[in-house]
Amino acid sequence: MPSPLSRFPYLRQDFAASLVVFLVALPLCIGVAVASGVPAELGLITGIVGGVVTGLMRGSSLQVSGPAAGLTVLVFEAVRAFGLPALGVIVLLAGLLQIVMGALKWGRWFRAISLSVVEGMLAGIGLVIIAGQLYAAAGVAAPASGLAKLAGLPAALFTALGSTSALASLAVAAGTVLVMVTWRRLPRAGRAVPGALVAVVLAGVVTWLAGLPIATVRVGAVLDSVRLPGTESLTALADLALLGTVLAFALIASAESLFSAAAVDRLHAGPRTQYDRELVAQGVGNSLCGLLGALPMTAVIVRSSANVQAGARTKASRVLHGVWLLLFAALLPATLTYVPLAALAGILVHAGWKLIPFRAVAALWRTQRGEALILVVTAVSIVAVNMFEGVLIGLVLSVAKAAWDASHLRIDRTDGDSGNGSGPVRVRLSGTVTFLRLPKILDALEALPHDRPIELDLSQVHHLDHACRTALEAWAARHSPHDPEAIRLRSLPDRGTRASETAGSSR
Repeated sequence: MPSPLSRFPYLRQDFAASLVVFLVALPLCIGVAVASGVPAELGLITGIVGGVVTGLMRGSSLQVSGPAAGLTVLVFEAVRAFGLPALGVIVLLAGLLQIVMGALKWGRWFRAISLSVVEGMLAGIGLVIIAGQLYAAAGVAAPASGLAKLAGLPAALFTALGSTSALASLAVAAGTVLVMVTWRRLPRAGRAVPGALVAVVLAGVVTWLAGLPIATVRVGAVLDSVRLPGTESLTALADLALLGTVLAFALIASAESLFSAAAVDRLHAGPRTQYDRELVAQGVGNSLCGLLGALPMTAVIVRSSANVQAGARTKASRVLHGVWLLLFAALLPATLTYVPLAALAGILVHAGWKLIPFRAVAALWRTQRGEALILVVTAVSIVAVNMFEGVLIGLVLSVAKAAWDASHLRIDRTDGDSGNGSGPVRVRLSGTVTFLRLPKILDALEALPHDRPIELDLSQVHHLDHACRTALEAWAARHSPHDPEAIRLRSLPDRGTRASETAGSSR
């Protein structure tokens, strides 16, 4: 009879990795919930569902799901606009939409989203998180909009300098960030325990021993925090703005999860992600989180990379990490009351800083300034407007840039060989001729002399759209209204392109 170890040959590695991921996930689950403006236990519920339910499903074997810092801004805005009871309905509908997209095999298409848009989205989220959590670190209320957070930050911090409790809170937050940054520089053996957990424990101990007058986490029973969708929340479905929020949740959570899967695949040599199945798994997890009234869930690159680096080999590690979260929520929730809110603010400031791709912006600015501009505009738009509209602005810019880059056009002019300067002027267009290049084409044609024959060569044109064909015909008619033969449009007859059709119709 085979032993249990023979059925699970990597159980030892997965067990050890699950403990590491649990220790990484615990402070993040609480911190993301607090930053989202919801009870801390809702973050634990989402972490448990992400581990036990989504972890069991097929898709990506090593990435770990749970509440993500990248969605805190969107969740906070949704709770403020529609109320906490509506959050479950929003997450439930977003999860069902993810399941539909996965069933339609749309998962692979998320890989076609411009990386600059995704990085800009993360940078914008990071900026809003940092600004909002600096207010939390000072123990003062933050404004609602991203621009107001940034604009009011200097005054808020200056006011906090006159308050003993605010100074103590800022000191705890700064100390938390310092511990996390310093912890990463220790030898690998010293980093067996995650820096975030060490920072939170130290902050709690210092706060308790010194009797610091700062706020700590308020936590209740996890089961008492479960909120099944009721009549009050279902009536909110009549609001079109809520349906727009559902779409934003589904698209952003899906993009973040699938981009995380692509990143995790580069960290290990195991089975590759099946994107459509992973999208369905995320949808099932979010649907269950919505039924329980918890936070939305995505795959989280911080936990996933910790899982891989800890030596995980199968999905058992992420399932076990969910089991440890469940046991903690059932047996030790009271310990969370010793955690200072300022420490969680410090963790999220550190997480927000890591979301901003400074090196990527610098590298793009040296090589592809258009992509760098898309990244920056997307980030600024998210801060200035909101998450959904900021991402849409980035996507529109990305599509416009792609269309512009695809429209390669070259215009060559050659004067005739006649000694008296009366020979024909030959103009060759080559490449892809679309309406995006129409101003350049018309400027070049309008600059041609009106008293000499013109030969316009379209033989090297790969595509000529309707707008350009109509413009060329109109220009020919304007240029020589009394002598149609003064302009000859030439193209190769065997290319079969629309450029040939244009040449034939203009002669």
